[in-house]
Amino acid sequence: MADIVISGEATLEEIRAFFSNDRYATVACGATIEEAQPGFSRIALSVGDNHRNGLGSVMGGVPFTMGDFAFAVAANVGNPPTVSTNCSIDFLGTAKTDKLVAECRVEKDGRSLCFARVDVTDSSGNPVARMNVTGFRRG
Repeated sequence: MADIVISGEATLEEIRAFFSNDRYATVACGATIEEAQPGFSRIALSVGDNHRNGLGSVMGGVPFTMGDFAFAVAANVGNPPTVSTNCSIDFLGTAKTDKLVAECRVEKDGRSLCFARVDVTDSSGNPVARMNVTGFRRG
């Protein structure tokens, strides 16, 4: 079975349709793609009670999922199929608003590896997490 590639010329609606199959991020967590182009994406999520831990803060898996999803979008649009091989995350603070935003920038794009940084903030710009991702290009 051939790998599916999403064109760098795809519209935002086509990109959203393609990534709607990532049901954990889009359905279970509620993440939405606000912007996407080769090497960049912005993902948003409205924080609900289902995103909170026992202390009432946003569960660490939420910014991690957002970072992983933001990487998938930024690394795959206009490129061969790419999967993450390593991720590290630093939790920088708690969200002070009920919306989170993850922005991913692919900083180094090679033939078989790429390296990206994801910044997760609340809607006021307060830092929540920073993630570094190494990706492997399967194509």
